[in-house]
Amino acid sequence: MKKNSFFKSGSGTRKAFVSTFQDKAELKEIYELNNISKIKDEIFHKSSEDMQELENNCVSLTITSPPYNIGKDSDLDLSDNEYWKMMKNIFLETFRVTESGGRVVVNVANLGRKPYIPFSKYFTELLIDIGFIMRGEIIWQKSKGANANFAWGSWLSASNPVIRDIHEYCLVFSKDSFKKSSKGESTIEKEEFMESTLSIWNINPARAKKIGHPAPFPVELPQKFINLYSYKDDLILDPFIGSGTTAIAAKNLKRNFVGYEIEKEYIDIANNRLETEVN
Repeated sequence: MKKNSFFKSGSGTRKAFVSTFQDKAELKEIYELNNISKIKDEIFHKSSEDMQELENNCVSLTITSPPYNIGKDSDLDLSDNEYWKMMKNIFLETFRVTESGGRVVVNVANLGRKPYIPFSKYFTELLIDIGFIMRGEIIWQKSKGANANFAWGSWLSASNPVIRDIHEYCLVFSKDSFKKSSKGESTIEKEEFMESTLSIWNINPARAKKIGHPAPFPVELPQKFINLYSYKDDLILDPFIGSGTTAIAAKNLKRNFVGYEIEKEYIDIANNRLETEVN
């Protein structure tokens, strides 16, 4: 498809530039009938490749961080083809259960150096191919300064200096429409709204040893997305719920949750955290 773009009068380069690559004729926003889930506040000990417990169009917001298949304790031991087939099956199910106008947030980091593996690109392409509409991405900056790690590469030399990532990506999508089709009570305050609609969030990472999971994200991360993208009493899904961080954030903000996890050990950790960390 040819990208026909042109300039119109306006102030600032982004305001003046208009692209017709994806115009209203191409992006057909639709609304389907949403359902109310009978399942609330439960973690299932099974793969989210099959979420038959959930009705079509019943989840308001999904927040998750998929395993990377690179050898961490929380990861899988699959071939690349097996891994991406599983990811496709899970996000096809996520698409099915997401309500019309619902949102999906996928937290991923790019990996490796020889070569660099753009996981954010692969997941973006996967979800768009499934049918999600991309809204944008949040850069989660996990630490400031030059002491994030010590993988310098060639020290003080142009031979092979290594870029040391201190961020991850949160890819944001909608189903059917950018606008929520359901009505409800928002809980976000003005200052948080102003901060959360910026594309870079500065949030310290969670401590894996303290939580007992090798790759947890901090409660503040899903909490900000829940406040920004959902209403009170909405259903929040995490198909890789791990140690339960998304569930904790949901309950603290008076939302309901549902999660899936294949490791019983992590479900036990999640249930213990729900008992001790929910306000």
